[in-house]
Amino acid sequence: MKRTFQFLLSFIAVLVFLGCTPTKDAAEKTAADILGNPEYQAISYGGYREITRDIQPTIPQLKEDMKILSAMDVKLLRTYNVHHDEAANLLEAISQVKAEDPEFEMYVMLGAWIDCKNAWTDLPDRIRDQESERNAVEIARAVELTRQYPDIVKIIAVGNEAMVHWAWEYYVEPGIILKWVNHLQELKKDGKLPESLWITSSDNFASWGGGGSEYHKDDLNALIEAVDFISMHTYPMHDTHYNPDFWGVPEEEYHLSDIEKIHSAMIRATDYAISQYESVVEYMQGLGVNKPVHIGETGWATISNEYYGDDGARAIDEYKSALYYWHIREWTDREGISCFYFEAFDEKWKDAGNPLGSENHFGLINLQAQAKYPLWELVDNGTFDGLTRDGQPITKTFGGDREAMMKTVKVPPTEREIMEMRR
Repeated sequence: MKRTFQFLLSFIAVLVFLGCTPTKDAAEKTAADILGNPEYQAISYGGYREITRDIQPTIPQLKEDMKILSAMDVKLLRTYNVHHDEAANLLEAISQVKAEDPEFEMYVMLGAWIDCKNAWTDLPDRIRDQESERNAVEIARAVELTRQYPDIVKIIAVGNEAMVHWAWEYYVEPGIILKWVNHLQELKKDGKLPESLWITSSDNFASWGGGGSEYHKDDLNALIEAVDFISMHTYPMHDTHYNPDFWGVPEEEYHLSDIEKIHSAMIRATDYAISQYESVVEYMQGLGVNKPVHIGETGWATISNEYYGDDGARAIDEYKSALYYWHIREWTDREGISCFYFEAFDEKWKDAGNPLGSENHFGLINLQAQAKYPLWELVDNGTFDGLTRDGQPITKTFGGDREAMMKTVKVPPTEREIMEMRR
């Protein structure tokens, strides 16, 4: 036995010398191992192809998507609810792909949707400090799926933008999120959920204390103490209209070329996102808390007929979305921050009545199986060779014609023009 032990120590020493330290088996990997690791790229995922969520993606379709995302080095997905079949089918699809390919890795931050009482109804008053009866069912189903797929579900997120005040259809007070986070933490202590499972809520930066003082409540502070990490959202794209102080072309940049003006604006947009991230960290640390903060959502749409489009902020096109994607990925990878980029694929149900609405066009790949400009290089490199989506190979938008794509790119308005638009 002694000689066997000495041999094992010698073997490990050789591995260390060669830079090959033993790694955890995929089934043993935890949220602590995955989050913040640039080898485990994260993304927000929805697999819906149709104009309604009544038509669920099939398991074969979900398996197609998993292989595409895996080819992009994505290994961590974020989902949003469990009351549709999609989440359960996604977990089963991942399980099947893993059985077919032992080298395949994909993990999930499983979302449990949270609503206030009377959410999504015609009743005149939503009751913010009371919750929908559906919430308990949602949490129970999330627990059930986590127990069924413990090798895949590594995080549960309680609610999506459920605490931010502009989500007026359904938002709740932090105490309701806190209640369910504490419930899940108790299940972990009782051995009814894996001890290594991480619990969070995924919400706007302001909801995590990075905004106005109206959010700074005792229940929020207790929630920050209760979660295993903070999952915060930042959307400079939306604020090119709602809070455009960082946007536009300042007078000192009038002399720049059009492409330089665009690049400068997108650097400011990235810095704006970073400042919102830092505001959450500052608030958390001001409470004497120090735990990881990751980005649960950020993204940049490629089509819009709304405020952000050509008749407004002139912020939306594939070139600007590529610049934002590259800047955000570079920063988060460098800083050890997971970024659940929003989102993997376009989904047209999100604004079913307005096909050109931005919510339908945040995907890195569109519904014609075309990779948008941020991913063109992956197509050129053969990353997607042999892969299909709904039977279609992954090609490039604009037929790969960069000049045609650049013709759709507009220079942001000047600061003066923005001031006029705000009057």
